[in-house]
Amino acid sequence: MTEQKVAVVTGASSGIGAATARRLAAEGFDVVLTARRTERIEALAKEIGGRAHTLDVTDRAAVDAFAAEVGRVDVLVNNAGGAIGAETVEHGDPADWRAMYEVNVLGVLHMTQALLPALRATGDGTVLVLSSTAALAAYEGGGGYVAAKHAAHTIAATLRLELCGEPIRVIEIAPGMVKSEGFAVTRFRGDEDKAAAVYAGVAEPLTSEDIADTVAWAVTRPSHVNIDLLVVRPRAQAANHKVHRA
Repeated sequence: MTEQKVAVVTGASSGIGAATARRLAAEGFDVVLTARRTERIEALAKEIGGRAHTLDVTDRAAVDAFAAEVGRVDVLVNNAGGAIGAETVEHGDPADWRAMYEVNVLGVLHMTQALLPALRATGDGTVLVLSSTAALAAYEGGGGYVAAKHAAHTIAATLRLELCGEPIRVIEIAPGMVKSEGFAVTRFRGDEDKAAAVYAGVAEPLTSEDIADTVAWAVTRPSHVNIDLLVVRPRAQAANHKVHRA
């Protein structure tokens, strides 16, 4: 009997992470959900028959402890991340930039470094980085987030080069406008009106489930197929700065 494949999903307590956990469970994976919000991931793990581990990806000691106990890992979905603020570079708060760098960049580094031995041991591992179209093009008011996601993009590209010849794929998925739980509200520090304005007039922004479907498709391709970089936008968004609003 073939051993069940294991997928670790970071930031799995809400939004894209939660949707991805559900989708990968439906694909037959044993899903390990990690996030800081224990109650949420425990409830979701119970729902999908997965495993919940409370984890802050910016805490290297905690990440190493998790890696030591998780066991088999076939797929790592580096989803934990987020944006804080929309100030210009001139007026950005260095503390916000540091927080974004910690989770979007060092979080990816910590999890990837810690789980590479387990991924390698399966003989067919996959590292997936959820970046953003912000990783590929700058926009006003996005300086800190853009810088962090550019760094995450560079981690994926560099890792792919360094692991060439090994049985590990490195995939990057870069979503555009996604109306996911909490993302814009967090960015605008709880201001619901500013968060809603991001999507105003856009008929169908992407959903968390759209991205989860894309993740599942990418990681279930035949082993020799690597989706290096996949950009996903709603039809209404032609570029970061070009969105059709009714």
